[in-house]
Amino acid sequence: MCRHLAYVGPEIPLGRLLTDPEHSLVRQSWEPRRQRYGTVNADGFGVGWYAEGDPVPARYRRAGPIWGDMTFADLARVVRSEAALAAVRDATDPGADGEAAAAPFASGPWLFSHNGAVRDWPDAVAPLTSGLPPQELLSLAARTDSALIWALVLRGLREGRGLGESLAGPVRAVAGASPGSRLNLLLTDGSEIAATAWGDSLWYLADVPAQRTVVASEPYDDDTRWREVPDRTLLTATRTRVDLTPLKAPPLGESPHKETKPGE
Repeated sequence: MCRHLAYVGPEIPLGRLLTDPEHSLVRQSWEPRRQRYGTVNADGFGVGWYAEGDPVPARYRRAGPIWGDMTFADLARVVRSEAALAAVRDATDPGADGEAAAAPFASGPWLFSHNGAVRDWPDAVAPLTSGLPPQELLSLAARTDSALIWALVLRGLREGRGLGESLAGPVRAVAGASPGSRLNLLLTDGSEIAATAWGDSLWYLADVPAQRTVVASEPYDDDTRWREVPDRTLLTATRTRVDLTPLKAPPLGESPHKETKPGE
């Protein structure tokens, strides 16, 4: 379980998103307001951001709690970006793989985070690995449920699927193989954001006049423009548009390997 956040919009210091607000991600690490599972997110954190003219994001990740990292506080004060994804982690298995298990996961232009847990990990989803090439299994970022989900998402992205479809297929596959899993996923390429609400809280703030969108596990302030995303919903967003598409649970007996488009 964790709290995570993604932003696209005008260039701003990371601190304006992650440290300055009254209920910032830093505060959510010890005092989340809407977290349904777990109470403290102290098992690691990370932030990824994009520099002008470079499509490949940089990352800063650590295995400890975000509130104890003074380097991060200084970094957030001066680093500016038009897009970012950050997360604080409450590990399902404390200590598992340390910094390597801290979101955001990354490949090429993409940043990814998973808030939730796969029920009966790893046995329930072992059949899903048959669709991944051996080299991808051997290259998993960590030995965690989030890392496997990221591998499934990344496969879709590399095959040319859009951000939303690349999340929807794995959510349905994992939910079919392991009912009761919590699968709030968050993905960005620096221009767009895709996210799923599946078992935990998800909110968004769309500020069209300012051309900025924030998607987060929970609001970081009391702005009345925050809107909650219904459970089992796919969100896709740009700076000026947010679309919500219902995600149906896979029917009983449906093969967990079947790829589907959002809303099917």
